[in-house]
Amino acid sequence: MPEPVHNRPVRIALIGSGFVANFYLLGLADVNHQEVVVNYSRSAKRARAFAAQWGIPEWTTNLAALVSRDDIDLFIIALPNEEHLATALLLARHNRHQVCTKPLARNSAEARTMFRAAQSAHQRAGALHGYAETEVFSPAVVKARQTIESGALGRVLWVRSRESHSGPHSPHFWDVDKTGGGALNDLACHCIEAARYFYGKQDKVVEAMAWGDTLVHTKRTKGEDNALLVLKFSSGGIAHCELSWTTKGGLDLRNEIHGSEGSIFTDVTRSTPITSFTSKTAGYVIEKADIDFGWTRPLPEEAFAYGYQAEMRHFVECVRSGQTPRENYEDGYIVNLILDAGYKSMRSKRWVRVAY
Repeated sequence: MPEPVHNRPVRIALIGSGFVANFYLLGLADVNHQEVVVNYSRSAKRARAFAAQWGIPEWTTNLAALVSRDDIDLFIIALPNEEHLATALLLARHNRHQVCTKPLARNSAEARTMFRAAQSAHQRAGALHGYAETEVFSPAVVKARQTIESGALGRVLWVRSRESHSGPHSPHFWDVDKTGGGALNDLACHCIEAARYFYGKQDKVVEAMAWGDTLVHTKRTKGEDNALLVLKFSSGGIAHCELSWTTKGGLDLRNEIHGSEGSIFTDVTRSTPITSFTSKTAGYVIEKADIDFGWTRPLPEEAFAYGYQAEMRHFVECVRSGQTPRENYEDGYIVNLILDAGYKSMRSKRWVRVAY
C-alpha cells in the first residue's frame, strides 16, 4: 500500500529514457519536494546515458524489479504507446501510484483495461493514477479556462485547436501497429482534452466526424499524416481539431475559444516573445524545428509554456496530499473513446456516436 508522503521528498521512478522523459525532467526541475531516484529503459545504453545526463543516481533495464521496490512513491510511464498497457497493469497489481503519458493507450479497449486496473488499485490501496496531458496544464490554457469560469466569455459555442509539426522524432511513431494510429492518434489527444477542458467535462462529446489521409509520408507510414476531427458536445457546441505531420517551421500549437460574449486565443509557439535572425546555427530553437538559422522564434522555458512543469507539480502534490489528480486514467480513457469514434468516422465518412 502506498505510504503517505509528508515530511520528505516524493521519490520518483521514471519509466522511460527518451524524448518525453527529457521534457518530464525539465518540468520536474522546478518542482519542490521531489527527487528522481531511478530511470528505466529497455536499452542499457540509453538508460545509462539518460541517468548520466540528468544526474539520476540509478538506472535499470529490469522493470519487474523496479516496480517491486517499496522505496518509490511515484512511477511515471514515459514509454512508447505499445508499452503502456502492460506497464500500467504491472503497477496496478503492485498498488503503485502511477502517471502515464498521452495517449493513454492505442485504443479504448486498452485504455479501459488500464483505467479499471488502476481504479481497482485505488480502491484497494489508495493508489492514484494521473493522465499526463500537458495541454490542459499549459499556463495559457489554464488562464483561458479561468476566464471562461469567470463568466466573461458567456456560453462556450465553438472551439478550434491546431497541433501540427513536420513529423514524429522517433521511428516507432510511424508504425501504426505500435502507436494505434497516425497524426490523429498522436496529436488529437491534446486537442480533444483541451476542448473538454474549455467546455467543462460535464458537457460530453456525443458525436465525432473525421477525415484523414497520407498526403506526404506515403513511404514512411500506413497511417494518416493529416487529419481533421469535428466534435459535437451535448450542449450543442462544436469543437474542431486540425492535426498534421507535414507542417514546417516547428511545433504549431494554437487554440481559439469563441463564446456568446467574446473570444480567447492562445498561441505559445508562433507568437513567442523572441524573434531572431542568424546566418549561423543558433542551436535548439523549439520542439520539431526544421532549421536553426535564418529567421527563428525561440521559445524560452519551453517545458513551462507547454505545461510540463505544472502537470508534474500537480502530480507530486497529489502524492503528498492524497488528492485525486484532475487528469486521471478516466480522462485518458474518454479521449481514447473519442479517438476511436474519429477513426470509425474516417472509415465510414459519417458522424459517429461516442459510445461511453
